[in-house]
Amino acid sequence: MGWRGKGPNVWPDIRAEVPEYPGGLNLQHSIEYWLTLDLLSSEFSKNLSGRSAIRVRNSSEADVIFVPFFASISYNRYSKKLKPNQKSANDLLQEKLVSFLTGQEEWKRSGGKDHIIVAHHPNSLLYARMKLWPAIFILADFGRYPSTVANVEKDVIAPYKHLIPSYVDDNSGFDSRPILLYFQGAIYRKDGGLIRQELFYMLKDEKDVHFSFGSIQGDGINKASQGMQTSKFCLNIAGDTPSSNRLFDAIASHCVPVIISDEIELPFEDIIDYSEFFIFVRSSDALKENFLINFIRNIGKEEWTRMWERLKEVEHFFEFQYPSKENDAVQMIWQAVLRKVPGIKRKIHRADRFSQTIVPGETG
Repeated sequence: MGWRGKGPNVWPDIRAEVPEYPGGLNLQHSIEYWLTLDLLSSEFSKNLSGRSAIRVRNSSEADVIFVPFFASISYNRYSKKLKPNQKSANDLLQEKLVSFLTGQEEWKRSGGKDHIIVAHHPNSLLYARMKLWPAIFILADFGRYPSTVANVEKDVIAPYKHLIPSYVDDNSGFDSRPILLYFQGAIYRKDGGLIRQELFYMLKDEKDVHFSFGSIQGDGINKASQGMQTSKFCLNIAGDTPSSNRLFDAIASHCVPVIISDEIELPFEDIIDYSEFFIFVRSSDALKENFLINFIRNIGKEEWTRMWERLKEVEHFFEFQYPSKENDAVQMIWQAVLRKVPGIKRKIHRADRFSQTIVPGETG
């Protein structure tokens, strides 16, 4: 990433210059970048109001221990193998991470239960996740994790960083959004994403529905932005994984999301009621002839406007930025971690019950 500290410092001085995250599509999984910047800035920021986490130098004073391993960029940039049967640089980095982390006194003290590891890209930490599973993972979803390794009780679901610009000063309204239902993306997917292909053939001839193949390459982001900002509803259908960045692009565009993904997990759902501004449709219902299009057409102007207004009220919960602001995505993630702390401490204390009675030479 080109991050270099000066002298004995590990991290760059972000007061002088904030290093950039390698951009493009990689930005959608840049969660560890924003969390790391927030922790680094907590040491010199004069205004700590609205801040949910601060960095301390003594680990015994910490509620949790943040592991600043950039797993998503490691996968995106270093997962290619130069030769068959040869480990990639990403594989080697994960092995080093596991070896280093499990050798630290902090990990040994808690068994890793109070450690925070970000692995937002679904394919990141494929090796290390099986070794570091006691930690709290910050993830996009649980689609590629066994429930014994990652689950909603232990871990935190974080939003994607939206790629489409936020719709500032949105005065559009129901009548000025001519497209009823919008979807642009990969249509032919595997696993749970097969439903996209079936819905495409069901909806492609509806005159006020935009359902087409597209990507962010070239002018793709601008086209998607224009499409979402002129649409009343945006389809979010399961793909290779239950979630995608498309959902958070829809929120930024104030296009009411229609979720067709039965296994999706949503960020901060313990404090956010998504039914106030999302439409949820079971996959089995969506595949019934004319069910989906009739259901959407029956949502009137008043109900849509209520959801559209609510979207504008909550969009800041999903916004990543530096400096971070009160109740933006960074602070919401820290608050979600904070709500895990009592459970973490309970697990650690229970594990310590018989630590005094272990005979030398025995394994605890």
